Amino acid sequence: MRTQSIDTNQKTEDVLISLIRKAKPSKKFDQVRSLSQTALNLSRRAINRKNSALDDVQQDILFVNYYYGPELSAKFCNYIQKKINEKS
Repeated sequence: MRTQSIDTNQKTEDVLISLIRKAKPSKKFDQVRSLSQTALNLSRRAINRKNSALDDVQQDILFVNYYYGPELSAKFCNYIQKKINEKS
């Protein structure tokens, strides 16, 4: 098999791929879930750093806009506004 990573030794990569193949589906799922959660947390942290003047709701709207697009972000914003109006 051709090396997948330019900075990893071929034998090391072979061992890693072998371990992944032997892992139970639940372990693979846990690893994917963990990686996804880490990526989301890092994204939210970056948004917070760049937009610290915004409140949490505004940062949530910005997150949705960046990752799901302006159309869904507008719908999310409308949903949040309805929730705020219902509490009033």
